[in-house]
Amino acid sequence: MNRERAAALGREPHGSSDDPDLLDFSANANPEVPEGVERVYRAAFEQARTYPPEPPAAFRRAAADYVNCDPEQVVPTPGGLAAIRLAVSLAVDDGDTALLPAPSFGEYAREVRLQGGEPAFVDADRVLDADPGGHALAVVCTPNNPTGTGYDREALLAFAARCRAAGTVLLVDEAFLGFTERASLAGTDGVVVARALTKLFGLPGIRAGFAVATGDLGAALRGARRTWNLGAPALATGEYCLRREGFVRETRERVRRERERLRAALGERYEVTPSEAPFLLLGVGDRDVDGVIEHARERGVAVRDARSFRGLDSHVRVAVRRPAENDRLLAALGVGDEERDDGNRGDGADV
Repeated sequence: MNRERAAALGREPHGSSDDPDLLDFSANANPEVPEGVERVYRAAFEQARTYPPEPPAAFRRAAADYVNCDPEQVVPTPGGLAAIRLAVSLAVDDGDTALLPAPSFGEYAREVRLQGGEPAFVDADRVLDADPGGHALAVVCTPNNPTGTGYDREALLAFAARCRAAGTVLLVDEAFLGFTERASLAGTDGVVVARALTKLFGLPGIRAGFAVATGDLGAALRGARRTWNLGAPALATGEYCLRREGFVRETRERVRRERERLRAALGERYEVTPSEAPFLLLGVGDRDVDGVIEHARERGVAVRDARSFRGLDSHVRVAVRRPAENDRLLAALGVGDEERDDGNRGDGADV
């Protein structure tokens, strides 16, 4: 990694509001956490007084069971983004190109540039039809952020085969896949899968995740991983969460039900992109994006300005939360009963 290049790169914008007076729909972590997780986290204090196990075998077994792969293929990382950086740093050298979906998570391009590579963007809806030949790396985010597009497993496997034939490493970001019934690509040759506890288990501050890879690629990831890169509380919490099958089932059902309800209601006033993720991308049409964001904010709700995603110039993204919270979102965006009443008084007509 080049020092001057790293100093020149700015930070990518992300969702999340730290304003305690706002209900945060700009980030998309689960508002619920598994029952008992706080107890597990607190109990890990005693373990934190010594170095964590190396390698962390219990965490690797839980992760392997979760995505159905061999524990030896699991590479623990402090969050999904650390898994992404590890994969990019091993695949991309100065002058290389990386095939990246757009619009999608902005950190892919940033990590590629940090390694001296150049992003080659392709429409996210057509990424699996792209030619990976000549690229050091290809990336797929499934479901894609911010569109929520989920990709068919057979199509993903076919793309992975083309990447192998071209000598291109395929990075599959499955940060939101746990919200779906789709199977992971973990254990597929030539593929690095990145997973995290951030989204599904509602624990972005824990910084626990993992990569999965096979063969020489897996060996390289294991060799490059920093020793003790996850602390004892993250390992204990991660192992516990990854085995909460009932919590995962309940979350999937709630998100599916509430996402459909939001989609139907918001579709009255916005262009809603079909989604398999815990969020919806809304096209605001000829409305002013800043006006929509500020209007929601005045009503106590933070939504994500999606203009920071490549190719989007009139969109916001909203999370799927609990039912009562989602009612507040609808009202703030002009489709709830409360907002309609306000509109009848002349307030909020531009939303």
